[in-house]
Amino acid sequence: MAARARSTVLTGARVVLPTGIVDGGRVIVEGGRIAGAAPDDAVRIDLTGHWLVPGFVDLHNHGGGGASFTSGSVDDVLRGIRTHREHGTTTLVASAVTGEMDFLAQRAGVLSELVEQGELAGIHFEGPFISPCRKGAHSEGLLRDPDPAEVRKLLDAARGTARMMTLAPELPGGTDSVRLLVEHGVIAAIGHTDATYEQTVEAIDAGASVATHLFNAMPPLGHRMPGPIAALLEDERVTVELINDGTHLHPAALELAFHRAGADRVAFITDAMDAAGFGDGRYQLGPLAVDVEGGVARLAEGGSIAGSTLTLDTAFQRAATVDRLPVDDIVRAISANPARLLGVYDRVGSLEPGKDADAVVLDADFGLKGVLHKGAWLIDPRVG
Repeated sequence: MAARARSTVLTGARVVLPTGIVDGGRVIVEGGRIAGAAPDDAVRIDLTGHWLVPGFVDLHNHGGGGASFTSGSVDDVLRGIRTHREHGTTTLVASAVTGEMDFLAQRAGVLSELVEQGELAGIHFEGPFISPCRKGAHSEGLLRDPDPAEVRKLLDAARGTARMMTLAPELPGGTDSVRLLVEHGVIAAIGHTDATYEQTVEAIDAGASVATHLFNAMPPLGHRMPGPIAALLEDERVTVELINDGTHLHPAALELAFHRAGADRVAFITDAMDAAGFGDGRYQLGPLAVDVEGGVARLAEGGSIAGSTLTLDTAFQRAATVDRLPVDDIVRAISANPARLLGVYDRVGSLEPGKDADAVVLDADFGLKGVLHKGAWLIDPRVG
């Protein structure tokens, strides 16, 4: 069990705050929260030469540590959550891949209990209401049109813990389902879609506000047929998910997204599957077999990319060292923006007094050195 000091002062680091970067800053931890002042006998931890950033928030994650959020037992799901926490993701939404409706409803019941216990920040349904033309690593035989009645069935099964649903708005019932989701306070995300530019605009006007892994599983940007990418990038109401693992996106595509959408409209996600933090081998993603080689997950049959093995600490490091993004922009994309989308920015997503003491310590090269979750060290930067 990780030890929790009653009052701790983290000093000396380059601290990333909503107002900017503070050299030699300090963050005070009292119990499980960030405090505004510290008693004289507080423990002091010197983090000179390191970065201190908010805990990461992952909107889109299917598993890790060898465990699937779609099919694993409760213990498996907890193992997956723990794996990502140890890589800095202190707030996580569990994503369910396409399955039979009754099975997805049953899984929603299992996952909702973990949301109610505070282990998860919500449930994301990625499918089954997506296009067979852009199915990616989803079983085509299980796909269906987004009938609002069936959408409602999944929301009811989740007992108020559903936070997001990805659908293809061009399918019959798509726009009506977007409206239903918005009415119930659930994020409607556009993804795995073959929608035109005009159909995407219609869905955004109906309330869709997230692009599921922008660029992936949707038509490419064209000069005569701009498709969903142009519509999603140009609209200020939309946050775009990006998988920054070096496989899903060329650096120029990531740069385009940041340049057009701006740092306040980007959310880094993992879209991780079981192999994240676990290793190469044969896995299952829903009913489909997946082979992971060299950290890249592909369907055993057909070779389509099947999620990622990414963890958000790696996404952060790549954004800083390969993409050369400003650190405060990375923090927006990996912590603040997804926290706002989920409606939990009052508790997480920045290092401010009153919020949960969730923080990540990075070295000068942006390698992970420490993880603090609700005031407890999961990885202690003083060890090793």
